[in-house]
Amino acid sequence: MKRQARGGGPVVVGARSAKKSVQLKRRLGRADLRAVPEARRALRELLSQWGRPGKSEIAELLTSELVTNAVIHTDRDAVLTATVSAHGLRVEVRDFVARRPRPRRPDIDDGTHGRGLILVESLADAWGVRAHGVGKAVWFELEAGAAGVSSG
Repeated sequence: MKRQARGGGPVVVGARSAKKSVQLKRRLGRADLRAVPEARRALRELLSQWGRPGKSEIAELLTSELVTNAVIHTDRDAVLTATVSAHGLRVEVRDFVARRPRPRRPDIDDGTHGRGLILVESLADAWGVRAHGVGKAVWFELEAGAAGVSSG
């Protein structure tokens, strides 16, 4: 079984099983906007291992929305976890602020921010917010075809 290198590379989970999953885990620094393009690059690299990187655009977009929300709307570090398996992709951004995000509707809200969760809601196969100890995790899933994951 491979373990994550110090640089934060992908981890292969379940090496004895025919159904391996590959996981990416990154710490997102407090108010560090560089985390957004870095997260997209890391996810792109993770998805390219599955031989269909051209289908990763939705995953990259939605991941950047979740990372941006965590970096902009909290004053704490956060953790990005992305897991690719034969079933698809699950991305989760965990932060340490209990305040739950809410999608803003463009026809109601007229700011320049706040529409990222509308994209997540529209493009993900599933998404949600899960409370944990001192914060929350916002996640989305894309089925194997949408995430660019080969099931064979």
